[in-house]
Amino acid sequence: MSEETFVTVGRRKTAVARVRLTRGTGKIEVNGKDAESYFKAEEFARAALSPLKTVEMSEQVDITVKAHGGGLNGQAGATRLGIARALEKLNGDLRVDLKKQGHMKRDPRARERKKTGQPGARKNFQFSKR
Repeated sequence: MSEETFVTVGRRKTAVARVRLTRGTGKIEVNGKDAESYFKAEEFARAALSPLKTVEMSEQVDITVKAHGGGLNGQAGATRLGIARALEKLNGDLRVDLKKQGHMKRDPRARERKKTGQPGARKNFQFSKR
């Protein structure tokens, strides 16, 4: 691994994305596929690559992502955080812009566990008084 390769991890819900960022020409690969073809919905691809757009570096870096767990939405969020962290490692001055746009914060929302004696996390069985 060269000194110009930055490796970071992003997480969201149960998804984990390992991101490798190097200086390059703008090639972005997620699990061996192009980012737009991997994240089938355009919304997911846009969300995942938004840190690059914020700092206008989409043509200056190559990114390889290995994402697993969760669904495409969670993986897109994990990729977004991983890319933002890698860009910060590349150039510390970018932190202010990334933080202002909310890219540096890990989204803590996750599925609430099912409780015993109930059909779901919050839902209760029907109560009968008589």
